[in-house]
Amino acid sequence: MKTLTISTLTICGIEELPGNSAREVTHVLSVLDPERAEIEAFGAYGEHHRVTLRFHDIIDPRPGLIMPAPEHVGEVLRFGEDLRETAAARVKGHLLVHCHMGISRSTAAMLTLMAQADPAEGEDVLFERLRHIRPQAWPNSVMIGFADEQLGRDGRLTEALRRHYAHQLRVQPKYRNWMADLGRGREVEMAV
Repeated sequence: MKTLTISTLTICGIEELPGNSAREVTHVLSVLDPERAEIEAFGAYGEHHRVTLRFHDIIDPRPGLIMPAPEHVGEVLRFGEDLRETAAARVKGHLLVHCHMGISRSTAAMLTLMAQADPAEGEDVLFERLRHIRPQAWPNSVMIGFADEQLGRDGRLTEALRRHYAHQLRVQPKYRNWMADLGRGREVEMAV
């Protein structure tokens, strides 16, 4: 993310937010369930710019829940564009992206931002960087599909996501049953 002059990238879940309050976070992208109350932990953070998106972490329509939509990924990309446009005014920065557990929506958002910032970077390299930032990353496949399309990656992000899922299933076999139990079995089946 050097093109954004963001020197530190963090992905976490809600429970980890208090532990990041002293880390000089300058930018926050929050991805929350629509019914989730506002998060009090940010009151202990210093001055920072924050954008909040609200939708559920699902990959198939479910009654009463809000699917990730192209507009949500568009908002992630606008956030990234704002980071790029304000880069000249920053000496350094710390971007924190979080969702409920820091595993799916937040990792998809961070991958989207990294792909946007480094359009010539290979997709597998981007996923490797993502695992370095958040080893338990299991990006939401719907969000990655929209990012793939909106960034003009011609299916390459989705194909790299399949390889990423396969990697994660090798190093964290518990994900196979866990994701299936969460209604994400289609993503487990995507792994190559």
